[in-house]
Amino acid sequence: MIKSLSQALPLAKIMSLAFIISLLSPLTLLTSAQAASDAEELVGESRYTLEKMLNNPDYAKLKEFTEQSKGVLIIPQLVKGGFIVGGEGGSGVLLVKGSDGTWSNPAFYTLAAGSIGLQIGGEVSEVVFTLMNQGAVEAILDSEIKFGADLSLAVGPFGAGVEASTTANLDVDIYAFSSSVGLFGGGAFEGAKLFTRESYNSSYYGAGATPKAITLERVYTNPHSEKLRAALP
Repeated sequence: MIKSLSQALPLAKIMSLAFIISLLSPLTLLTSAQAASDAEELVGESRYTLEKMLNNPDYAKLKEFTEQSKGVLIIPQLVKGGFIVGGEGGSGVLLVKGSDGTWSNPAFYTLAAGSIGLQIGGEVSEVVFTLMNQGAVEAILDSEIKFGADLSLAVGPFGAGVEASTTANLDVDIYAFSSSVGLFGGGAFEGAKLFTRESYNSSYYGAGATPKAITLERVYTNPHSEKLRAALP
């Protein structure tokens, strides 16, 4: 009897472990499925932001700068706020223009920054960054970069009232076109850092999908992004 119990005990443990795994597996699948859903939603929101700004006469220069650019970074919702200690953050997509003029599939990134100073209020922005040279594209793909430190950044005014003669300054790496809702005194994109959103890249394309493999090597594709790519000049 003792021998049979000792044999049954490991079996019971194995069955218990299998039962626990069976409960956890749906949660893992749900997490992965949620990430994929969130990534698809972000692509859709990025397309909406891009189309809205391209069709807005207040951002007439965006089309011209996009046509001249080597890549674009679209962040459909950049949230900024604070009292004395402030912060900003938002996720977006990076698309790179190939030598044949076609746009890559999107790679996912997150922009984040924190600051201390005299600032109060809150702001929600839709932002399109145009990357004006190949060096800017490669800097973003090779490492986590900081605007204003690793890459030069120009922020407006590119809205209403900009003269038609305004052209891109070739010495500037990135231009930012921003549409804001709310009030925020102080702070800018200076010092903001860009991070790869690895979970979105892998859930949208599959394991091993890196920004460089997506945008430069073009190893990974997803037909879901076709409308976003088609919206780019």
